[in-house]
Amino acid sequence: MTKIKFCGADQTVTGSCHLITLDDDTKILLDCGLYQGYEEQYETFNREWLFNPEDIDYMILSHAHIDHSGRIPKLCKDGYTGEIFCTSATRDLSAIMLLDSAYIQEKDVVYINKSKERLGLKPVDPLYTVNDARNCMDQFVGIGYNRWFKIREDIAVRFRDSGHILGSASVTLRISHPDGYDKYVAFTGDIGRPDRPILRDPHPLDDVDYLVCESTYGGQKHEGTPDSRKQLLDVIHRTCVEDKGKLIIPAFSVGRTQEIVYMLDQLANEKKLPSIPVFVDSPLAVNATDIFTMHPECYDGDILEYMTHDPNPFGFNTLKYVRSVEQSKAINNLKGPAVIISASGMMNAGRVKHHLANNIEDGKNCVLIVGYCSQGTLGGQLRGGAEEVHIFGNTFKVNARIEIMDSFSAHGDQDEMLSYLDNLNRHKLKKIFLVHGEIERQEMFKTALLNHKFQKVEIPHFGQVYNLDDVSVRTR
Repeated sequence: MTKIKFCGADQTVTGSCHLITLDDDTKILLDCGLYQGYEEQYETFNREWLFNPEDIDYMILSHAHIDHSGRIPKLCKDGYTGEIFCTSATRDLSAIMLLDSAYIQEKDVVYINKSKERLGLKPVDPLYTVNDARNCMDQFVGIGYNRWFKIREDIAVRFRDSGHILGSASVTLRISHPDGYDKYVAFTGDIGRPDRPILRDPHPLDDVDYLVCESTYGGQKHEGTPDSRKQLLDVIHRTCVEDKGKLIIPAFSVGRTQEIVYMLDQLANEKKLPSIPVFVDSPLAVNATDIFTMHPECYDGDILEYMTHDPNPFGFNTLKYVRSVEQSKAINNLKGPAVIISASGMMNAGRVKHHLANNIEDGKNCVLIVGYCSQGTLGGQLRGGAEEVHIFGNTFKVNARIEIMDSFSAHGDQDEMLSYLDNLNRHKLKKIFLVHGEIERQEMFKTALLNHKFQKVEIPHFGQVYNLDDVSVRTR
């Protein structure tokens, strides 16, 4: 009896983790993400498992974002010894992203344990260490797109480009049974958007029996993409030219940062970008950009054509990549206008918090939010119109202008997700399971799917188990 257990990103948008158990008790883990947020019910999520890591036979990773990959070092530390299958670009990105995550784990524990010591409480260990992150990379296996590869004689996997970030993929499992029939189970991973810069459009899935589908932007429609460059230029002009202020762009180090830099590179080549300093202040973003240059197999035709006259689409005269802490601190002493692109995108960690603390009370400045921010994060508060925020234990008035550009989103909106799924055979598809979405968004997306003739749609709870043979359900 084939079963699927939902072990993360269930009625929330982070901590992706789904466990498939086959008839012979073989266990396949799809993603192993870190929970990023402050919901009380997930307080212990990152330290506890709904399964025994030693029992997992295979792991498949859809892409390198930490909410999909961030617990892999702990999984391996806690006993998983098998291979981790992903695309080659995902393997390379994971190497730097997991090391960065481990560094944050170690640093956070130092701060936490100082507080615990003052209260007379027992110290805690980091979730995992830099050494754990290095060790787990030995288990990664990079695979190309669009070909079946066997992880066992009766189990084959195929990655399709999902157009979300560099190396991102949907995952299709073909499970062959001795009596001669095949069962197809797919996981969309995160669904990207068509007509975005740099990456190819999402490649549709083939027909499957069961589908685990993301639902981040259910019920929502993004701004149109054609004017993204103009909108970005308008914000830069108003902030940096008219107001002589600083533009702070909190951006994910992988994907969003490179997309913004590529747009700025185009504007610079067209002589439209004002002659002001532009900083990418994130060591991870700098390293990720290097990896982007190593994987042109993931690029779409437009950027490949652009590179025939500009071989470096991620660099221009006024752009500076910042690595050292000293260089980062120096930006805050800079007089005059500048654009500062810094991580993290949700503003819950990283150097961007320092830039916000130094600039958010100045009405000449602007914070441009270019992506999803979970509820409870600093970014979520600013998106929600907070008049004051707490950063590093201090309270700051939000006097800077807050702009939002959701056209930069790497997640497809409802119409784009429906279009991505539209080719699927409704009669063959027995069940869709919605994950990676807040419950309100999932309910709206479920309604939209049913209106588009999909027959059965479920919204699993955390820990819920479904039988993929007769679609009966039980809970742990």
